Amino acid sequence: MYDKQNGMIWIGKSGDNKVCIYPGMANRHGMICGATGTGKTITLKVMAESFSDMGVPVFLADVKGDLAGFCMPGKDSEDMQSRIARFGLNEAGFSFDSYPANFWDVYGEKGMPLRTTISEMGPLLLSRILGINDTQADVLSIIFKIADDNNMLLIDTKDLKSILNYVADHNKEYAAEYGNVARQSVNAIIRSIVALEGEGADSFFGEPALSITDWMISNSGKGTIQVLDCQKLIGKPNMYATFLLWMMSELFETLPEVGDPEKPKMVFFFDEAHMLFNDAPKALMSKIEQVVKLIRSKGVGIYFVTQNPRDIPDPILAQLGNKIEHALHAYTPAEQKSVKAAAMSFRENPEFDTYDTILNLGTGEALVSVLDEKGIPTMVQKTSILPPQSLMGPIDDATRDSEIKSSMLYSRYNDFFDRDSAFEFIQRNQSLSANPGGLPADAQPAPVQAAPAQAEQGGTAAKPAKVDKNSMEYKTRKAAQSTAKTAAGTVGREVGKTMGGALGGKFGKTLGGNIGASLGRNVLGVFFKN
Repeated sequence: MYDKQNGMIWIGKSGDNKVCIYPGMANRHGMICGATGTGKTITLKVMAESFSDMGVPVFLADVKGDLAGFCMPGKDSEDMQSRIARFGLNEAGFSFDSYPANFWDVYGEKGMPLRTTISEMGPLLLSRILGINDTQADVLSIIFKIADDNNMLLIDTKDLKSILNYVADHNKEYAAEYGNVARQSVNAIIRSIVALEGEGADSFFGEPALSITDWMISNSGKGTIQVLDCQKLIGKPNMYATFLLWMMSELFETLPEVGDPEKPKMVFFFDEAHMLFNDAPKALMSKIEQVVKLIRSKGVGIYFVTQNPRDIPDPILAQLGNKIEHALHAYTPAEQKSVKAAAMSFRENPEFDTYDTILNLGTGEALVSVLDEKGIPTMVQKTSILPPQSLMGPIDDATRDSEIKSSMLYSRYNDFFDRDSAFEFIQRNQSLSANPGGLPADAQPAPVQAAPAQAEQGGTAAKPAKVDKNSMEYKTRKAAQSTAKTAAGTVGREVGKTMGGALGGKFGKTLGGNIGASLGRNVLGVFFKN
């Protein structure tokens, strides 16, 4: 609950004292840990509601389908009245309330489709999804480099398969500059792609791709809560983990530096956090550690939700300043060791034994240590967590469908489209027989050159010599002109899309893309005129 009087994020009470998180320290990250059934979900809801009340947008992954109730006010009951009285919430202005929420689903079944492109995912994260070995991952990185150098967009899996096959077929033309791309490695990667398509890759690789800035919105002063339904996605742990890492990486790369803001610009809750780190290769772990360490300067707070703090690697655990630990079990020596490690991560409170307390916490109770206004961890406190203001539990399908279709983002993201990209580019190039070895040189976008010098006194630029329309030179030039203009339009759209982002939201990116495509084709037109 957001304590407006003190401007604090109120999460519970320890005796008669409020336990709060300072908004200015909320982007120093945190964790919510505890065994199943100990109250992690309630804690997450209370915190997400508080951030929303502060006007801070929130993202969370709904693994069990029980977080969708944000969009509806909570229901009164005898138990709720008892909890309200125990915490003195009526005097604090507690009321049942709903929160603005958008629902997303990678598969488009329980929310708006959440898509990204192959290019935006990048070779590092894509390699993890595909489950390929280090050698094959290196080949994939080479393929991305070739695509970049030849201005080919990789949007969906058919684009990736097309360029993989093309480069393998013309390996000799690329080997000197990029290294050998063995057909055996390419075949292995393609098999993994086909397997991924069987899991629904056509749903989550495509356009319109998510613009992460569309999540930085508020509604009637409340930050919008973005709920990603993961009930189906969680069955594919690599895909679940990689998508969450991609979103975190997108925020890191998109948002500007803000230093230490008075409150976060956005907060992410990553449920089942252990999946983010399981079997992650060293290069990916280094990337995750870097993003977690630096993203707070972008104003983003990340909260990992998991059963045991040992699920989180030590370098990342060290970055988590706000810790909420629900009950843990210790039935085996290994579990006892984990609980001791969890207890030792807190600043000791002389009033109780941290280890014993973790083992004996009741449902809805937690040990809490947060950063004070100076960034120093507070002494751990045994805390009773507040009840949420929104509905606890899932919502029915009719309510969910209504919420999805009433979203301002629905028309922007619901309809799939397939624009000109690497697949189409290669198909056109393969139809040109003038230069069968490698990508035809004439099909590449022409370098922008300075216009011919004009006469000092109002002269005109020199005109190129005309070419006989029946000659082979003319026919080849016309074929290349068609391909190059398409390529230029595609690249221009991407440049314009990036530039247009500054105009704000989808409109800016679309306008920028159209302008970029037009400029690209016009520039290329100058150099292909007869």
